[in-house]
Amino acid sequence: MTPIEPFYKAYRGAFSNLLRWHELEAFWQVLRRDADQGWYVYQTDSPPPAQPLSAEELQAFIEKIDTRLHTEHTEDYCGIVYVDSRTEPGFIKIYDPNNLGVVCGIGREPIFPGWIISRLAPLSLDGLPPLTEQKSPWWRRLLPWS
Repeated sequence: MTPIEPFYKAYRGAFSNLLRWHELEAFWQVLRRDADQGWYVYQTDSPPPAQPLSAEELQAFIEKIDTRLHTEHTEDYCGIVYVDSRTEPGFIKIYDPNNLGVVCGIGREPIFPGWIISRLAPLSLDGLPPLTEQKSPWWRRLLPWS
């Protein structure tokens, strides 16, 4: 069995949803605090970036994506940003407000986020290993025909 790449392992890791807009605002402050720590921003419909952003470039991206999320996701809640940690993040998934599809994963493989912010060098999501039976939804393992 081939070991899973650290980026893919992080992608499949545990995440917390930033449900409310004020939670997202607080999180942006955490990310701004750590802006100089080598963050990659991967727009998932493009090739993965080879280099992390500078602190200034990350700050500009945060402003741009925050404006876009508020403009295009006109709900009174956020709910489309997921983080591995609210206080010491290393991996962030941001879903495109115009392509939400099945974010929650009711199917075998939910849609990809629109953007990933990561301290790990990103790999193409086209190479993401499929979910194993152990990672499939718990209820699917109970059904003999699935």
